[in-house]
Amino acid sequence: MSHIPQVQQILHQTEDKMKKVVEKTHQEFVSIRTGRATGTLLDNIRVEYYGAQTPLKQVAAVGVPDGRTIEIKPWDASALQAIEKAIHTSDLGLTPNNDGKIIRITVPTLTEERRRDLVKVVKKMAEEFRVSIRNDRRDGMEKIKKSEKDKVITEDQRKSAEVSMQNITNQYIKDIDDSLSKKEKDIMEV
Repeated sequence: MSHIPQVQQILHQTEDKMKKVVEKTHQEFVSIRTGRATGTLLDNIRVEYYGAQTPLKQVAAVGVPDGRTIEIKPWDASALQAIEKAIHTSDLGLTPNNDGKIIRITVPTLTEERRRDLVKVVKKMAEEFRVSIRNDRRDGMEKIKKSEKDKVITEDQRKSAEVSMQNITNQYIKDIDDSLSKKEKDIMEV
């Protein structure tokens, strides 16, 4: 009686965890300023709107008319103050200018020193995400070894599953490294 489906389930569950780590990596990297205006810079901003913390994109249109300016046009003019407050209290360090209809944010250029600091920050974040992937691999490997110990799978099946697990791990580590490389390039470009 073969229990390969159990091994496939372990591999699938581990891969799902790794996918979530890579998605989180992308989300975290998007929130780091590069010195260029981009609408994604405000993706993590939540606005107090009718008593609920609402994502900015659900209460306003976000546009980028040029490389240094972000424009925010609320669907409801009564949300202007709340949007302005949410941007002020965020950790982005941006100053919104409210003209009564539209909020404009001028994204300042980053100094060379600040760019280098940001690269250090994203490298540290990437390493934390890599560690998380490796922890997921370790947990998956332990489950596979337990399956062999419990005589559910053979030694050959365990070895094959471990190779598959390592291949999956390598793929997701590479995804993080690729994201890191792209983000470093974005930060360092003037």
